[in-house]
Amino acid sequence: MAELVRYNAPGIVVIVILLLFSITRADLPGTWELIVQDAGIASMHTAVTRFNTVVLLDRTNIGPSRKALGKHRCRKDPNDAVLKRDCYAHSVLFDLGTNQIRPLMIQTDTWCSSGQFLSDGSLLQTGGDRDGFKKIRKFEPCDPNETCDWVELQDTELITGRWYASNQILPDGSVIIVGGRGTNTVEYYPPRENGAVPFQFLADVEDKQMDNLYPYVHLLPDDGGNLFIFANSRAVKYDHRTNAVVKEYPPLIGGPRNYPSGGSSAMLAIQGDFATAEILICGGAQSGAFTARAVDAPAHGTCGRIVATAPDPAWVTEEMPFGRIMGDMVNLPTGEILIINGAQAGTQGFEMGSDPCLYPLLYRPDQPIGLRFMTLNPGTVPRMYHSTANLLPDGRILLAGSNPHYFYKFNGEFPTELRIEAFSPEYLSQDRANLRPELREIPQIVRYGEVFDVFVTVPLPVVETIQINWGSAPFATHSFSQGQRLVKLTVGPSIPDGEGRYRIQCTAPLNGAVSPPGYYMAFAVNQGVPSVARWIRIVI
Repeated sequence: MAELVRYNAPGIVVIVILLLFSITRADLPGTWELIVQDAGIASMHTAVTRFNTVVLLDRTNIGPSRKALGKHRCRKDPNDAVLKRDCYAHSVLFDLGTNQIRPLMIQTDTWCSSGQFLSDGSLLQTGGDRDGFKKIRKFEPCDPNETCDWVELQDTELITGRWYASNQILPDGSVIIVGGRGTNTVEYYPPRENGAVPFQFLADVEDKQMDNLYPYVHLLPDDGGNLFIFANSRAVKYDHRTNAVVKEYPPLIGGPRNYPSGGSSAMLAIQGDFATAEILICGGAQSGAFTARAVDAPAHGTCGRIVATAPDPAWVTEEMPFGRIMGDMVNLPTGEILIINGAQAGTQGFEMGSDPCLYPLLYRPDQPIGLRFMTLNPGTVPRMYHSTANLLPDGRILLAGSNPHYFYKFNGEFPTELRIEAFSPEYLSQDRANLRPELREIPQIVRYGEVFDVFVTVPLPVVETIQINWGSAPFATHSFSQGQRLVKLTVGPSIPDGEGRYRIQCTAPLNGAVSPPGYYMAFAVNQGVPSVARWIRIVI
């Protein structure tokens, strides 16, 4: 519809045509907020800790950031091509309670590195470029009032240098580290006796632009916890106990999906008898766009979904409303998936993306094909190469980073982005506040197979089963959240236990293939509306 508006000026009539679109921002679900105007660094890697703080991490050889380390704190590196004496932070800790930023010190280069939370809640960080190639680092999170910082391990390092690798915690709490640029092997932390093990699959799928980087690694809830590993356009089931491929999946049509072609992947919520795992992979660049530097090549919008645990698995394809590269997939507490950030043309790499995709998408896995994608309220900040998205305990999504340039650059079409935003899905809207449960009591620690009670309150009477779903805190980088999973626990009915209060009997998963040991954000979900999460630890 168009509305004609006249403005009279002396000697002139100006006619302005205002186009009123049938769909406006206000009509689309979700809201945006700016949390921090200047985080000091552009976050290439982001992880949420059990202390409700967020680790933001960039690379060290980028030159000055916008956050000083503090008095008498400098990194000295005679081999750094930009700064031999660097007094700027390249990692910071963001306190969700106060929105305060504290600088952290990282010693070796973390450019395009990998990470994973260990079972004790510490963040393992591996590899990178140059002096970080073989490095292993740890961040043991602490109360926001304390001063925890990065520690570079001196007694152990990677057997093989790794750049663009992926990490995944295993059922026994150890971590597998898969691939990397020119590194077609896997290794483990803590190190295993057999060291780095050749992984021929990664060599087989390598192409001229190395579309086997940042492979998608998902731990399957089957016997032993095999791994679904996807690179380029192919996938295998990998037995980490014997270091053997036990199944080859059919190829996914639509071209390469991994770095640098910039698709994304997530595993759908694990539920029921925990015997089924479905993998979703969406988006990507045109084949060869990276080597051709085809900045304007349209991204494709195809998605593939596969039941990785089926005897004869096959891909089912569907189409997103937008072509997208560099999108981030976030498992929401409800079991839906948010796809956010990215671009509609180009590829991953410095100065290689264009046409930002500002519209988030909600993927509803239980709907029929054709009805699964819902377009949400668009943002205003382009977040493309080197941006991240992470689920927060209050149900919002934290958006950080975007630096499509080799160094920090604050002018031009897509400047280095230091702002931190949050996106609130529709389940946090005010008209659903009466449905939002509150977790009143939940154990801090549970064991596998343990039956335990959770107590919640809800403003309105409960008319459906309240779910108790817990989600891991992944290491988000380069359009893939390493270690991300959501588990819907087995629950009983909501038993009234006083005015507005309910008792829910829950059963913890039986083994670490369903939920590897560690800390999870536990949400109560009532009619699609999640509570604020409480952190819970599952132990062997």
